[in-house]
Amino acid sequence: MTTWTSDELDSIEHAEELEIASRRRSGALSSWRTIWVVRVENDIYVRSVNGPGSRWYRGTRARREGRVQAGGVGKDVTLVDADEEIADAVDAAYRDKYGHHAAYIIKAITSPEASSTTMRLDPRSEDA
Repeated sequence: MTTWTSDELDSIEHAEELEIASRRRSGALSSWRTIWVVRVENDIYVRSVNGPGSRWYRGTRARREGRVQAGGVGKDVTLVDADEEIADAVDAAYRDKYGHHAAYIIKAITSPEASSTTMRLDPRSEDA
């Protein structure tokens, strides 16, 4: 399994937003979507503020692969459903990083509906 480098983790962690495009069944990338991103330890997490009904989130379900860009880092990734045990740490990371936004937005991104869509982004090797 490929892992993030320290520089990649730092760059993505400090980026305000991440661009994500899921890979369709045909292999083509979907349209880019701008979402929030957080780091917990040595992993990168994203979730859908609008829950599982969000179009971009539904698009990730077919192949669970995509491409991300943030903080000068561009990578092909595998989207892995996060374990429930990490939800509180991811919530805390969202509150810490984005707490300067309106309270209702933070409440939405840390809601049970949004939390149910939490995915870990695992970098894919260049050969994958």
